Amino acid sequence: MTSPSGTLLVVDDDEANRDMLSRRLERKGFAVAVARDGSRAIELVREHSFDLVLLDVLMPGLSGLEVLRELRQAHPATELPIIMATALSDSSDIVEALRLGANDYVSKPLDFPVVLARIQAHLSLKRAVEEATRLERSLEQRNSDLTEANNRLAEVNRRMRRDLHAAARIQETFLPRGEPTLEGARFAWHYRPCDELAGDGLNVFALDEGHAALYVFDVSGHGVASALLSVSLSRMLSPPSDPASLLRVEESGSANGRSGGPMAAAAVADRLNRLFPFDEATEQYFTMVYGVLDVATGAFRYVSAGHPGVAHLPASGPGRIHDIRSFPIGLACEPYTERDLVLAPGDRVFVYSDGIPEALDGDSRAFGGERMLESFERSRGEPLDWAIAALLAELGRWSGQAGLRDDVSLVAVEYLGPPGSG
Repeated sequence: MTSPSGTLLVVDDDEANRDMLSRRLERKGFAVAVARDGSRAIELVREHSFDLVLLDVLMPGLSGLEVLRELRQAHPATELPIIMATALSDSSDIVEALRLGANDYVSKPLDFPVVLARIQAHLSLKRAVEEATRLERSLEQRNSDLTEANNRLAEVNRRMRRDLHAAARIQETFLPRGEPTLEGARFAWHYRPCDELAGDGLNVFALDEGHAALYVFDVSGHGVASALLSVSLSRMLSPPSDPASLLRVEESGSANGRSGGPMAAAAVADRLNRLFPFDEATEQYFTMVYGVLDVATGAFRYVSAGHPGVAHLPASGPGRIHDIRSFPIGLACEPYTERDLVLAPGDRVFVYSDGIPEALDGDSRAFGGERMLESFERSRGEPLDWAIAALLAELGRWSGQAGLRDDVSLVAVEYLGPPGSG
C-alpha cells in the first residue's frame, strides 16, 4: 500500500462511516485500509506499514483505547500517529486517550475538513521527524566514518613520525663525533634543522695527523628527498677510514700534485659534480664549502660551490666574508677552483649555511652577512662555543616568534699555530 499522500488505516465498527471516510480520503490522494474492529486493526498494523491510524474509541470487543494501548507498545507516537474519534461529550475518553499516547482526537459526528486538516498536520509532523531522524543517522554515520578516517590518519601519522624520527637519527650519525684531536687548532659546530629532516649537512674531522677536513652543504628543497641526498653526501664525505669515503688519501704520483696528502678540495668538488649531475626529474642540486686545514702551516685550502662565502676573522682587525662566484654541485660545466687562506695564530674561520644570513625578522628583513660578522667580532676574545651560542641567541631575537625558517649549519675553526709552537 503506497501513495504519494500517505497510507492510512481507518478503524470503525460502523460500515457507513468507514466507507464514507475511506472514499473521501482516497479522493484526496491517500491509500486507505479499513478495519471493522480492534482485533483486525492490530492484525493489519502488524502486517503492513501505515503512516497514520484514525481510530474510533467506542467499538465492540476491543475498545479503541485498548487498541491504542496495544499499538503504542510497538509504535511510538512519532512513528505512527494515531488520531482518536470520540463523541464530543466523552471528555474522559479524550483525556485517557491522550494519556495512552494518542497524537490527537476528532469529535463525532466527523467534520471531514477538520479530519483532513488534522491528518495532514500529523503526517507533515511525522515526515519532519523522519527526515530529522534520517539526517541524524546520516550525521552519525558520517561522524563514524570521519572518526575511522581520523584513526587511520593518526596511525599513518604515527608511522610517519616514527620513520622520520628514525631517518633523523640516521642523519645525526653523520654529525661530528667530538672535536678533532689535532694540536694547533680548535673546532666547534652547530646543526639545527628547521624540520625533523634536514637538507643541510656538516662535519669536521681529522684526515691525518696534520690535516683536518670540514664541510657544510645545503641540498635544494626540504623533506624526505632532500634528506636522502643529504645522507648519501654525508656518507661519501666521511673520514677516509670509511670505505664509502671519496676523501681517501691519494697515493704517490696522484693527479692532484700532492703525493701522499689529502685530496685537494677542488678535486673533491669535481668528483661530486660528476657523481651528482643535475636531474631534471628531481630538480635537485646542492651547494657546498669543503676545506682542508694544514695545522703545520695554517693554510686553509677550500672550494666553494654556489655556497655562501667563508667568514674570516683575523686575531685583530675587521672580519671579512670571502664570496666566490661559482655554480652549485651538479650544475658546473668547468672544473672548480681551489682558494687559499693563510691563517695566523688566533685567526678564526666560519663556514655556514644560508639559513644564518637569510634569517628573516618580522618585517621580512634578512639578518645578513655583516650582522653575522659583527656578532663574531663581539665574541672575538671568547671560546668558539661561546661565539656560536652568542650568534644563535642573536638569530633567535632577530627571527622572533616566527622562528627560523631554514636549516642552520655552522662549523668554526680557530688556528692556534704550528704544533709545538705554544
